[in-house]
Formats: sequence, structure tokens, C-alpha cells
Amino acid sequence: MRPFIQSALERSAELTRDNRLVDAVALAEAAIKRATPNEHREIEQWLTDHAHDFTGKDAR
Repeated sequence: MRPFIQSALERSAELTRDNRLVDAVALAEAAIKRATPNEHREIEQWLTDHAHDFTGKDAR
């Protein structure tokens, strides 16, 4: 995935942990909408692998 998308997802995780969910979703949504169809699977995998970044807990 392109660096700006990963950066947006990482920032979205930070905003989520700071209880700024509306801002987090808006940022992630904008980045995902700019993704190419080929990037969608990679984004999905990144989100799965980094669920703990959003919640502060392991995804297990």
C-alpha cells in the first residue's frame, strides 16, 4: 500500500485511542477511498494485523 494510506491508518489508530472516533473514521475512510482495488486486500490485512493499535489490546 502507498505510504500515505498507511500513515493515515496509523493516525486513525492514534485518534481512536484518543477517543476521537469521528475524526479517526473520516481520516481512514478518505484514505481507503483513494486506494486502488489492488490495495484493498493489503489494507484489510493491515487492519487485521494492527487491531491492537486501535484498541490497545491484542486481537486474540
